Amino acid sequence: MTISSRFSVAIHILSLLEFNKEGVSTSEYISGSVNTNPVVIRRIMSMLNKAGLVEVRAGVAGTKLLRELEDITLLDVYRAVNVVEEDGLFAVHDRPNPNCPVGRNIQSAIEPVFSSAQKAMEKTLAAVTLQDIVDDLSSKSEVV
Repeated sequence: MTISSRFSVAIHILSLLEFNKEGVSTSEYISGSVNTNPVVIRRIMSMLNKAGLVEVRAGVAGTKLLRELEDITLLDVYRAVNVVEEDGLFAVHDRPNPNCPVGRNIQSAIEPVFSSAQKAMEKTLAAVTLQDIVDDLSSKSEVV
């Protein structure tokens, strides 16, 4: 199982909005770059709008960034698209055998490790901004 692709699609959308800031970024335009259905794009843009990262107005074509790229971290995007709940990245089976010494204690043994691993990943995401991503994209040939 992997983390929802909403996260990478949201990063794609936000990066594309920056590259096309002089143009009109409709869900149809963005879906062409992401290579998915415009409905998927609209759903994710709605989440980004609710998180205050983009402005989406009903009946008005186009979406725009509401914050500077250097003020948006990948952790902001990760949280905006509801990838996982706090301490919910790793699922722990919920009904081990309580009569078994391993089954009785496995959850308390691994949950702190899982929580620590999720916090480490989130710390990494917090250290990377959308500006970092756009700068990397800009350094590659033939972007947008």
